[in-house]
Amino acid sequence: MTPTDKQLPIRQLKKIVLDLLRREDFESALEEILALPHRRSVNPLFSFLYHGDPQIRWRAVTALGTVTAALADREMEPARVVFRRLMWSLNEESGGIGWGSAEAMGEIMARHWKMREEYVSILLSFLDPEGNFLEHEGLQQGVLWAAGRVAQVDPDPVMEAAPLIRPFLHAPNPSLRATAAWACGAVEDRGAAESLRSIADDPARVQLWIDQTLTSATVGQTARRALEKMGISC
Repeated sequence: MTPTDKQLPIRQLKKIVLDLLRREDFESALEEILALPHRRSVNPLFSFLYHGDPQIRWRAVTALGTVTAALADREMEPARVVFRRLMWSLNEESGGIGWGSAEAMGEIMARHWKMREEYVSILLSFLDPEGNFLEHEGLQQGVLWAAGRVAQVDPDPVMEAAPLIRPFLHAPNPSLRATAAWACGAVEDRGAAESLRSIADDPARVQLWIDQTLTSATVGQTARRALEKMGISC
């Protein structure tokens, strides 16, 4: 059993969280993370958004989203504080880069309808050249993934922003192309069909976090899956 004592030393709590993120059975690990004091587990999870192991980073994204949604179920304001902290980390004035922050925002909104209702427009504004556009490619990829994650549970608000996603299908960075293709598939954006067809043979290989699994795929495979999801032939 995982200790749930709110007085658990932070160093010990951080070690417990990291051990859980490393566990082979991630579903059971998530349950144990949720058994920890929610507000106190937030800081360790934030720190693991910067971990050197991609799987640990992505699992931290999922776990932070899950914990924050659980916070929102009980009381919205603590969850809003977490969300605002993620937003701030994407701001140049924060002094950091904000790795994993957009992804965690997407996970939170996918798991809690009220958080989605309040913040999805802010998330999508990060893709808008007339809005809060992010210049850093790594952060752009995070926002694209977050948009796709939200679309998995509620495609309507993301569909309105589909024209903001489509240009990334032709980005020089293959990770941006693949993530945009996955997001187009999640929202079932038929307006992206021609662009998806144009990259259906793209051989560049990338890693994507899909259904809580780190998956290796080519850009072309991702584009073809998106088209298949829409029932459109390549």
